[in-house]
Amino acid sequence: MTDRTEQQLGHYRLLRLLGRGGFADVYLGEHIHLNTLAAIKVLDTRLSSEEIEQFRNEARTIARLEHPNIVRVLDFGVEDAIPYLVMSYAPNGSLRQLHAKEERVRLATVCSYVKQVAAALDYAHSEKLMHRDVKPENMLLGRNHEVLLSDFGLAMVPTSSSEDGPRDSSGTIAYMAPEQARGRPRPASDQYALGVCVYEWICGTRPFTGSYEEVAVQHILHEPAPLCQLAPDIPPGIEK
Repeated sequence: MTDRTEQQLGHYRLLRLLGRGGFADVYLGEHIHLNTLAAIKVLDTRLSSEEIEQFRNEARTIARLEHPNIVRVLDFGVEDAIPYLVMSYAPNGSLRQLHAKEERVRLATVCSYVKQVAAALDYAHSEKLMHRDVKPENMLLGRNHEVLLSDFGLAMVPTSSSEDGPRDSSGTIAYMAPEQARGRPRPASDQYALGVCVYEWICGTRPFTGSYEEVAVQHILHEPAPLCQLAPDIPPGIEK
């Protein structure tokens, strides 16, 4: 994808790249008049006229989400058929950056994370919106280190860029509920993904590993190893 650092999108100048995903890049942007900072998510696709209208409608839906544990969408636009979202900037990175892979997280900290993310999901589901990509990379830390669930924009990625092939096999499929892998996600799919995150935080490993196809099959056919097998010091109540 093209490096857009120092370019201008709407009223924002792109200062530096914050992260790169399978279908979008996220930049730190500065408002050219107000000098305020925001995260600018630039999708890696060009949209047709029909897709641009769909993008606008779905961006409006996401922008309506107002919750203390959800990243706010502040603005959106399309320039030269390239869509972008302007989101509130979370300055302290993501939970993936805070906790390296194979790192076990304290139970009290896990409980704090779960309460915040579950509250965000409950609110989003009450607004008839599923997240569909719950994972530590999409859990950001705000100014006061509160957890902010990000990237509700998965629904806005055109079919041509998101569904022709497997998404990130080392990340997304590891958290994906069987019904979502079959193309039929529902709110419980987000809860399943959060459960996988909890397993990973407690045990220091994901329930299933392997290629995209191998992990997808394991989600459907196999039970994960018991928590106590990988984290023998956890209380029985947590195992239950």
